[in-house]
Amino acid sequence: MTARFGGMSFSDGLITGPADTTSSDDLITAPGFVDIQINGGWGHDFTADPSSIWDVGRRLPATGVTTFLPTIVTAPYSVADAAIQVLIDGPPAGYFGADPIGLHIEGPWISSEWKGAHNPQHLQEPDPAVAARWAESGVVRMVTIAPELPGADTVAGILFNAGVVVSAGHSGADFETCVAALRGAWTSVTHLFNQMTALRHREPGLVGAALLSGRPCGVIADGMHSHPGALELAWSLLGPQRLILITDAMAATGLDDGSFVLGDLEVTVDHDGPRNAAGDLAGSTLTMDRAVANLVSWTSATVEQAIISASSSPATLIGSDDRGRLSTGLRADVVVLDRELRVVETVVGGEVVYRSERP
Repeated sequence: MTARFGGMSFSDGLITGPADTTSSDDLITAPGFVDIQINGGWGHDFTADPSSIWDVGRRLPATGVTTFLPTIVTAPYSVADAAIQVLIDGPPAGYFGADPIGLHIEGPWISSEWKGAHNPQHLQEPDPAVAARWAESGVVRMVTIAPELPGADTVAGILFNAGVVVSAGHSGADFETCVAALRGAWTSVTHLFNQMTALRHREPGLVGAALLSGRPCGVIADGMHSHPGALELAWSLLGPQRLILITDAMAATGLDDGSFVLGDLEVTVDHDGPRNAAGDLAGSTLTMDRAVANLVSWTSATVEQAIISASSSPATLIGSDDRGRLSTGLRADVVVLDRELRVVETVVGGEVVYRSERP
């Protein structure tokens, strides 16, 4: 069946007619957003309940997201295995929402000194057998690993050779270690600036290695995880192909302040953001449409460039070149934004799955 949306035509979930990011006096038509790091939202946490992936997926099109990597934070291996099975089993009947194309497993192979809001009781040294199991699953797309851990090189190689993105993060590794990692199996950086040693002139650490590496870097553009000035610095050095907008959204996203969980730890959300009992930031309540707007407001990025950072660049990183772009023959994933970069309509696989009620 062929359908039309704006100036485009769709058939069997693909774009069949003229397509490109376009702008009129009132609306912007762009590729659907791709969020490669999201922990949950609307009261749901993927680590606490992997089956909630579908509940959150139904909500994400309202934020412009059409593809996402549900993210499992540090937990027993059985939790990641359960999330893998949720994706293998597929969506419930009648599912209508964003496409969870694979998992991002963030921990337990991270530094105990740079764990942030992750539960230290579940931290592990990298395990080649577990890495091989995740690689063979076919649904693990990304794993965050601190490169200084014993055995990290071995597990990173297993994952990299299977086409899984290995991302450096939650790490206190020195500059030389990080440079070597980012020349090897580590092909991206998890939430640049956060939970890694600060950039110092005598020890540039992971931040310095990341900025110099040529590798893509995830950035949480909420003004809380990183000052707008740091965001401008990152933008000026990385540009739209390497700066990848992520939300790191947690269960409180889309809801009022209160008490929630990240994994199995309690998080309190108020004007100071989501924080655990120790006062560490525990994810964010950012949505991808607001991340795009913030990048435009706080840096020299144009709207078109910010959209690239939220769509084609993350899609390319995770090897999904059929997404994040508007071109004939690619998936019909589209978001329409107003001039304030608020979502008006979202299409996933050629179907309108969200339409704003705003006039």
